[in-house]
Amino acid sequence: MYIKDKRLDLVVDMYGCPNRCLHCWLGHSPNIRMDTGADEFIVGCFEPYFDKIAFYSWAREPDYCDGYKQRWEKDIALSKNARPQRFELASFYRIVRDKEYIPFLLDNGVKKVQLSFFGLKDTQDRYVGRRGAYEEVMKATELLTDGGIIPRWQCFINEENKDEIVEIYKIAQSIRQNRCPELEFFVHEGSCDGENRKLYNIRINKKDIPAELILVFLGHDKLLTERECCALLENDFSSPSYHNEDEIVLYVSNKYDVYFNFTNMSEPWVIGNLKTTPMDELVSMIVNENTPAMIKGRQTSWAELVRLYGDKNSEKAFDLEDYKMYLFNNYLEDGGRR
Repeated sequence: MYIKDKRLDLVVDMYGCPNRCLHCWLGHSPNIRMDTGADEFIVGCFEPYFDKIAFYSWAREPDYCDGYKQRWEKDIALSKNARPQRFELASFYRIVRDKEYIPFLLDNGVKKVQLSFFGLKDTQDRYVGRRGAYEEVMKATELLTDGGIIPRWQCFINEENKDEIVEIYKIAQSIRQNRCPELEFFVHEGSCDGENRKLYNIRINKKDIPAELILVFLGHDKLLTERECCALLENDFSSPSYHNEDEIVLYVSNKYDVYFNFTNMSEPWVIGNLKTTPMDELVSMIVNENTPAMIKGRQTSWAELVRLYGDKNSEKAFDLEDYKMYLFNNYLEDGGRR
């Protein structure tokens, strides 16, 4: 089996993350530095099967490792007929600690950097999992602006922090007026998988979204209540099904477990392990999307999942696809047996 028509992105958790964000959709995992040579080993596992491979040495915090410049060059060198991209992701942890980092980002074509907010100082620090996180993200905004990169603030809103997010919006407006007119700002409810699914009980009710934030609320025109999601799905007897198109993105944990990027890196979604699963078998499951989670999905329907896990009286705000993943992950954690 040799795949020429799909690009493979290998996203590897080689170095970990300085944060333990309460919203992290990938889920929390221990910070284990992978073995020397793990990168070559991982690419070597897939090279006989894929014509185009892009390698990323981070799955959580970009550029968290020492020697990040050389690391990026090695990521490029390990890639095959494809090149890893920078996107709008960077390490605010490193921005405030390394004067060479912003020039490095500029040299690699980064024009915007996304920064996440969960509220004011105490709330921000608690959600990020580190003291000083609020000061760091504010300082990063200043340094990016001075360095010629546009900060892009994303705010995760829930019932607990909704008033603080209004205050963050006011701070953003002040920065726009006095320092950085290009600063971008948006609010959203976040997905409901990984760590964020544990915040289900304080998920924002659609009716409680502050009026000041509606115009900057990403996808507000398509936002539904859980009650509306249930109504749409209660007679939907199709099965959960997730697909890759021209590009396959795989996450590889620091224990060599392999996952699709559809949702969190949790045990029900493990496709296989690069150390223990035969590669022919692993690649077949990846290409044919015949993984344990996918097989369990074919044994149920959205109507059944709403019956088991939906709250038809809930006003919690959801994008429909996020809600469907919330239901499906509940089912998978139950072992797909109910």
